[in-house]
Amino acid sequence: MKNAGFFKGYKQRLVDLINNIDDIILEDIIQAMERTIELKSKIYIIGNGGSSATASHMTNDFGVGLRRRQIRNFDVWSLADNSPVITAAANDMGYDQIFKAQLEGLLKVDDVIIAISCSGNSPNIIYAVEYAKQVGSIVIGLTGFKGGKLKALSDINFHVNSKDEEYGLVEDLHMILDHIIYTYFIEVIGPTHD
Repeated sequence: MKNAGFFKGYKQRLVDLINNIDDIILEDIIQAMERTIELKSKIYIIGNGGSSATASHMTNDFGVGLRRRQIRNFDVWSLADNSPVITAAANDMGYDQIFKAQLEGLLKVDDVIIAISCSGNSPNIIYAVEYAKQVGSIVIGLTGFKGGKLKALSDINFHVNSKDEEYGLVEDLHMILDHIIYTYFIEVIGPTHD
């Protein structure tokens, strides 16, 4: 098979990155999410491109996925899902304001922002995160490459220590993070019965 070397290399790199996941960071993320239940606060998730799809997937899993199983009732929102709002904000204020504009006046100190950016330097992510820091909200950053500004601004950082431009591997790990947390709630926490 002519591509066997590439396939083997990609799979090995993915396995290595999975094995380097810091379990303490996983615990920190879960605790931050659990805190929103206690405080009746919200989780907002933001990302561009593939990270936008990850934000939507996380919202599905942490929202309806856990709610319908009577495990957790997270108030979770992907700010990448409303195209009329995004295009209006981009048209009127610039694309770098699409997430900040949605948070202004709504974001509370007890809320959590999950910001996803492979480079950690997407301007619209950074503007939203800087606003969240002003409000005092917890910022969970999901990064790759060198981590960029988002890594430095995050209260909790899930960093994929990849080479620059390894978008596939970074996005793979961000989705694996989603599924680790989602499966944790299903298999370890399980349904709540009042």
